[in-house]
Amino acid sequence: MDNVIVITGASRGIGAATARLAACAGYRICINYLNDDEAAQKVLAEVRELGADAITVKADVSVEDEIIQLFQRVDVELGPVTALVNNAGTIGHKSQLEHMSEFRLLKLMKTNVVGPMLCAKHALQRMSQCHGGKGGSIVNVSSVAARLGSPNEYVDYAASKGALDTFTLGLAKEVAADGVRVNAVRPGYIFTDFHALSGDAERVSKLEPSIPMGRGGQAEEVAEAIMWLLSDKASYSTGSFIDLGGGR
Repeated sequence: MDNVIVITGASRGIGAATARLAACAGYRICINYLNDDEAAQKVLAEVRELGADAITVKADVSVEDEIIQLFQRVDVELGPVTALVNNAGTIGHKSQLEHMSEFRLLKLMKTNVVGPMLCAKHALQRMSQCHGGKGGSIVNVSSVAARLGSPNEYVDYAASKGALDTFTLGLAKEVAADGVRVNAVRPGYIFTDFHALSGDAERVSKLEPSIPMGRGGQAEEVAEAIMWLLSDKASYSTGSFIDLGGGR
């Protein structure tokens, strides 16, 4: 059976690192992205150089119509999806709750919570044995912020990742009998350009002294955990979390 993976937010950071490892593991790959055409094409070239059959699909994965179109393209060009990595996410600038607008909160929750749920919905319609699928695996990219709360910084982001954790647990139990496993990783301070969205591109370097291991993590380290959870080596794991926070 061909393994077909959809990775949301795959034009950079953890998503791009996961795409490269998926190529090495023989997956056919859908590189989803939102805005950066050049970055997506660069990742596409990298995974094709590694021998992968791959496509890019520009889509806002918080909008169901665009998700539907994404999966339809995957059906036609790669085949039925067998793996989904819900990696796309967003964050606002450092702030206390009293200064956060309704627009910020709704946008963040739609991207970080509703989006993964909708992507999982459409993946399950293809993976689930009750729909004639052959099973599959979903990995949600959460954050150690779900455990820590991020006070005085991003309680909205932390809350969205807490919701994603709860969704992971519930969905894992819901679809286990249909041949689909659902797990999550919780990265901590990882060196990616995601932190630029929060207004501090050097955030990880500044906070390294507060990390028990004394350093920030690399996107590839998170990608390795994602790929393990997707693989048959994790065949008895569902509803599980791997924390990648250097001890935080």
